[in-house]
Amino acid sequence: MTQRRALISVSNKRGVEGFARGLVERDWQILSTGGTARALREREIPVTEVSEITGHPEIMDGRVKTLHPAIHGPLLARREEEEDLEALEALGYVPIDLVAVNLYPFRETIREGGVSVDDAMEQVDIGGPTMIRAAAKNHRSVWAVVDPDDYDRVLAALDEHAGKAGEGPGGNFRRELAVKVFRHASEYDEAVAGFLSGEKEEEELLPEHFRVELERIQVLRYGENPDQEAAFYRKEGAPAAGIAGLQQHHGKELSYNNILDLDGALLSLAPFAFSHRPAVAIVKHTTPCGIAVGESLADAYARALRTDPTSAFGSVIAVNRPIDVATAEAISEIFVECVVAPSFRDDALSVLEKKKNLRLLTFPDAPVPRPTAPAVGEIMDWLQRDGSFEEIQNAALYLAAHGRNPNRRVLRGVYGGVLVQEPPVPPFYTSAGLDPEAWSLVTERKPTEKEWDDLRFAWAAVFGVKSNAILLAKNGGALGIGAGQMSRVDASRLAVQKAADQELSLEGAALASDAFFPFRDGVDAAAEAGIRCIIQPGGSIRDEEVIEAANEHDIAMVLTSRRLFRH
Repeated sequence: MTQRRALISVSNKRGVEGFARGLVERDWQILSTGGTARALREREIPVTEVSEITGHPEIMDGRVKTLHPAIHGPLLARREEEEDLEALEALGYVPIDLVAVNLYPFRETIREGGVSVDDAMEQVDIGGPTMIRAAAKNHRSVWAVVDPDDYDRVLAALDEHAGKAGEGPGGNFRRELAVKVFRHASEYDEAVAGFLSGEKEEEELLPEHFRVELERIQVLRYGENPDQEAAFYRKEGAPAAGIAGLQQHHGKELSYNNILDLDGALLSLAPFAFSHRPAVAIVKHTTPCGIAVGESLADAYARALRTDPTSAFGSVIAVNRPIDVATAEAISEIFVECVVAPSFRDDALSVLEKKKNLRLLTFPDAPVPRPTAPAVGEIMDWLQRDGSFEEIQNAALYLAAHGRNPNRRVLRGVYGGVLVQEPPVPPFYTSAGLDPEAWSLVTERKPTEKEWDDLRFAWAAVFGVKSNAILLAKNGGALGIGAGQMSRVDASRLAVQKAADQELSLEGAALASDAFFPFRDGVDAAAEAGIRCIIQPGGSIRDEEVIEAANEHDIAMVLTSRRLFRH
């Protein structure tokens, strides 16, 4: 049997010594170039220079090494075609059965910035992509390896299948390797094209060409329903952040719906990242069914639960304080899918772990960088200047749990395409309120100090509610929530009904609406329920009619000039 040959030429030399040695031990001949050949010889691994095969020296400082028929003929020859093999033999060429190549470090070169076009172009690989594409094209006969993590698998496959070609033994694995090659080459070309076109992903939010490479984190049991397959992915190479950065300490694996609800829970909790008071969000079907702040975490939980204890069955709970035993005991009284918190006290963990399937998760313990969104940056400036120690400590919650995500974009699939937008910046609830200058009082009656706090809380709390959204609040707790309705007045009626179901008085309460009131009927319904102050974006062509309705009912109304839709 003719000795098999492998061509190895790698920039990333991780694992290459062991791989080459393993091939030699299996009686393979190693062909190589330049630095890789020197590195292998230094480790006493026998190597044949590619120039010996081509009969042509490397030229132009190594720019041309492998671009030669003596390399690409042996790579592209179809082993099942007699004419191809006869052509090789006539030229004195011998097949090459394996290529292990990874490309010049172009992306690593430009990553730091400030690189000239000339310097960057020196790191554009030509021979490498040509060889791996040739090997991948002929993957029925040739092993094409670009990932050092595959070296051991390839050696094992060679032992198992004795290196046989064809779609039989080893064929599926070689096809998998070929897929990696074309993805690897595509990403490489995209990086070069992006550099030359001046696109800088970290600066341009919505470039003309937007490529996303994802890596699978987990195959899920099923999707939204048992007849749908599903998996969880994150951006390839990105640090663990957001939902992918949560650490699970107990319970079953997360499901598709758990992940969606956790995202909704962290989003709902985000406005309370800087809160001087413990906060709890209880989320069902991605939108809060209860949300509150309290004097203690157990108090906040009790106040959040009272809004809709029926919907809280099977919910996800997110909190902005370490969970203590009192809160744990209260949570354990109902069926809950997940609890996510900065941490769990040991005695609280002992209580919750009695629930075998309850998923317990914590935010990642990692340094928190300064946020990039301007509005968040301004709040951080305020915190550093005027915020309490507790508020500054709590700032880590939002940034670690939701804001650390290195992606500046939120992607959402629709039938036939993908939507891309910036992530929303929460309206933060803190001791000082941080009322933006854009807020304006438009009614004759002014809110009292207590009503101002209710309005700030309600505006923060409605942020996580699905549109159309109405949230009724008083004393730092939601009393009724109307979510996902087709009309805003229906959302108002639903919120009022939710409060009535729990016998919660709305007299003197605040109302927050995530978008403007298109008609005065929503204000009339609120007044009938006992609402005394309203916060909403404004911007309707009927704003004057809506404001007039508020004045008629002696309701204070504040316009924020910012919509909080969450579809």
